[in-house]
Amino acid sequence: MPNRIILTAMAVAGAALLAGCDSIDPLQREGLWTPTHVNRANTTLMAANPADLVRGTGETTSNGVLAAAAIDRLYNNKVKKLPDSGLSQIQAGSQGGGSE
Repeated sequence: MPNRIILTAMAVAGAALLAGCDSIDPLQREGLWTPTHVNRANTTLMAANPADLVRGTGETTSNGVLAAAAIDRLYNNKVKKLPDSGLSQIQAGSQGGGSE
């Protein structure tokens, strides 16, 4: 019975100690940095022109004929094969040295 009282007292003391962690947590303390909208802010800073993130820009060196032809081939199942790169082909399956 005394062990149960000691364990209960330890649990209560531990909970009380952990409740104080909120005051030292850097994400909870008042007046410190908070991670609100951080990804949006970083992306905006990395963009050369932040307005491009809203409306985008067009391609000035092409009139879209090549892109339209590629989409047409895709929709009509006439996609061109990639040229041979000279590298060995990747095969599915195991090529390990295990016994069969």
